[in-house]
Formats: sequence, structure tokens, C-alpha cells
Amino acid sequence: MSEYPSILLEQAVNQMASLPGVGRKTALRLVLHLLRQSDQDVQAFAGAFTRLKQEVVYCRECHNISDSELCPICSSSRRDHSTICVVENVQDVMSIENTGQYNGVYHVLGGIISPMDGIGPKEIEIDSLMERIAKGGVEEIILALPTTMEGDTTNFYIFRRLQNAGLAQSVKVSQLARGVAIGNELEYTDEITLGRSILNRTEFRGGEK
Repeated sequence: MSEYPSILLEQAVNQMASLPGVGRKTALRLVLHLLRQSDQDVQAFAGAFTRLKQEVVYCRECHNISDSELCPICSSSRRDHSTICVVENVQDVMSIENTGQYNGVYHVLGGIISPMDGIGPKEIEIDSLMERIAKGGVEEIILALPTTMEGDTTNFYIFRRLQNAGLAQSVKVSQLARGVAIGNELEYTDEITLGRSILNRTEFRGGEK
């Protein structure tokens, strides 16, 4: 016998509990909260997610989430388009923007190289990064990936790709200062530490001492 008095309630709880970090007790509390709201409020709530899924696009330049073909950052004439900050995901863009310490543009890889998870260079947006750099006008690449083995592997791969393409001499490659603790993801780094890590970034040497 189900622990829920209604099959519809159970189905709603199951869907809510499928979200990251939401346990079944929290899911039940959220569903019951929605059940107490007006039909109009619930429809607006559900409609926001439906529109998000159906209408949101990814910027053709940097792969950030956007409402149009070019995201507001890439389309802004006030941003420094000669500096590209390479990040793992959309959350990292938002984290860096919140510091107020960076005025360049971004490139969202959509992941990092992780052979254990079956993620190689072809599964993330490295080729499109190389195409952006090859077009010219880029003076600096900031590698702002997680300070993990997978992040370091991705950094090294990008650096080698730049070297092999003959671009490492004309484009400065830097990385965040190690104010970001080893093993940390940018999403969970406080804004002051992250901002200082951007301002105090260091040259990336590809593992050389």
C-alpha cells in the first residue's frame, strides 16, 4: 500500500524528488505548498519551466544560456572581446559575473574532460573555442576550470591544442590564482576569493615549473 493518500500526489512528489538535492520529505512539503496555491499561481509556476525548456537557447558564440542567438555579454560593446574566460558551465559564468571583477567574454565548455565518465574533448566545446581564437582578435585566454584532476587535464589539453595550432605564442594563456582551493568548483567559491583569483591570475605553463 502506498504511503500517499493519492496517486497524483505520489507522482508529483516523485517528480519533485528527482531534482538535485531534493529529498522526499522536502519534495512532499513543496508539493503540498503548491497544492494550497491558486490555479493561476500553479499555472504560472509550471509555465515558467515549460517556456524555459521550449524557448531558451544557447549563445552561438560562447554557449551560455540566452534568450536570443547572441547572449547579452557577447553582444555588448562594453565588454572586452579580446579576453575569453573558459569555464565549465553556466553556473560558473554567473559566479564570476557576481564578483564584478571581470569585463571580458566567456566560453562555456559544457563539461570537462573525464575519461572515467566517458567525456572526451569531442563531447565538450573545445573545437568551437579553437575556432574563436583562430579568427583573431583574442589576446588572452583565462582558464577558469575546477582545480581538480579533470580540470587540470582539460587545461593542459587546451594549452596543447593552442601550441599545436601555433596560437600559444600570440595568445596569452593564464589561469586563476590558487586562491581557489584545490578540488573546489567555482560555484561554491565565495565572491571575494573568486574575484581576487581573477585579478591575480597567473600565466599557465602547461605543467612546466
